[in-house]
Amino acid sequence: MNEVRLVGENVEQGIYSYKEAMRIADDLNLDLVEISPNAVPPVCRIVDYQKFLYQIRKREKEQKAKSAKVIIKEIRFGPQTDEHDYNFKLKHAQEFLKEGSKVKAYVFFKGRSIVYKEQGEQLLARFALDLEDCAKVEQLPKLEGKRMILFLAPKK
Repeated sequence: MNEVRLVGENVEQGIYSYKEAMRIADDLNLDLVEISPNAVPPVCRIVDYQKFLYQIRKREKEQKAKSAKVIIKEIRFGPQTDEHDYNFKLKHAQEFLKEGSKVKAYVFFKGRSIVYKEQGEQLLARFALDLEDCAKVEQLPKLEGKRMILFLAPKK
């Protein structure tokens, strides 16, 4: 690395030798920081390195805060869930969807109840149908081991 391109507020922008750029940084009691190593010649900036790191961390933290966090709420049914329990869980699912959370509804087959697969599938299909005004089906009912799982996402 013989030459570097200097940029920044407190220096004359241009191409300098590496030794000259280091001398300028030392005169200002600051650090020479490489910003774009792939450029020809590499781009450097004269800054306080600790302040530079702080600003990078601050930017990353802001980006992380802006990114959407997906929350998945689970609702568990048995193959022979009665009407009252079904309505109770349906009401909870509607609340979760209004909050913006995804809902993972599943029927858990215990022991020999796996012979009632059709009932579980009908239950989940009915659940999706009852929630179609506030949710869209992300994954249709699918049997995974002893669970039949349905994913629902809130409508925008």
